[in-house]
Amino acid sequence: MIWTVYLSGEIHTDWREQIQAGAEAADLPVEFTAPVTDHEASDAAGDLLGKPEVPFWRDHQSSKVNGIRTKTMLEQCDLAVIRFGDKYKQWNAAFDAGYCAAMGTPYITLHNDDIVHPLKEVDSAAMAWAQTPEQVVAILKYVTTAQ
Repeated sequence: MIWTVYLSGEIHTDWREQIQAGAEAADLPVEFTAPVTDHEASDAAGDLLGKPEVPFWRDHQSSKVNGIRTKTMLEQCDLAVIRFGDKYKQWNAAFDAGYCAAMGTPYITLHNDDIVHPLKEVDSAAMAWAQTPEQVVAILKYVTTAQ
């Protein structure tokens, strides 16, 4: 079985690349999917339909266009990794975690211990909480190869 792993959340560090490189080095049977990680492109996704003058409607339109990709990939993944970074609050990541929980899709949270309290509900529904990309790779290795 090839596992599909959706990498959700923070876009300002290289955590995705670290997980992908670790999985490749371990020759794990996984493929990765992710949201659009180019911040400007994501913010402008709805501009394809015309750019509204009111910022609320631009964000609303773009979130719906982005949601086509996100919803589809979350529904098709076997496992999601939800990353919460230090620099920004990732409300979209919290939404993705809730969506996974509602669908019964297992997910791993990835974040530092200084935000355990605000993420207590998100973490309580997660199958694991990791603090490093290396820990995520170790979990992927175990669940995909039982080693």
